[in-house]
Amino acid sequence: MLKLTDFIIDCPEPMELAAFYAEVTGEPVKPGSDDHWAGIKFGKIELAFQRVEDFRAPNWPDDEHPKQFHLDFEVDEIDAEEQRLIALGATLRKDFINDEGYGWRVYTDPVGHPFCLCRNKRVQWVDGEPVWPA
Repeated sequence: MLKLTDFIIDCPEPMELAAFYAEVTGEPVKPGSDDHWAGIKFGKIELAFQRVEDFRAPNWPDDEHPKQFHLDFEVDEIDAEEQRLIALGATLRKDFINDEGYGWRVYTDPVGHPFCLCRNKRVQWVDGEPVWPA
């Protein structure tokens, strides 16, 4: 099973950008946010901001530095979902799964957009939905 959980924006200062979007949307920055990863929850989806060293801002619609983002999908069985997505045309780019079977794998879609399959140790699946502890 697979669920979209995060929309991640690359940036140089996650807390600063999260604070900006918190003001824009009226939603608070998620507790536990830090200088490497900050988020704002919108129901079941998190808008997240990820630190990228040597960040180069997009200059869209100029194609030299295109838009920068990736999607995260929480999965209950990462290997089964990987096989399904590769059959659909995804490409595995890098594996960050630890010895316990938790972490993430980075893929690209058929035209090269990045996304991740994630299996977080603290997540439990209830009625087909990922549930994080409070």
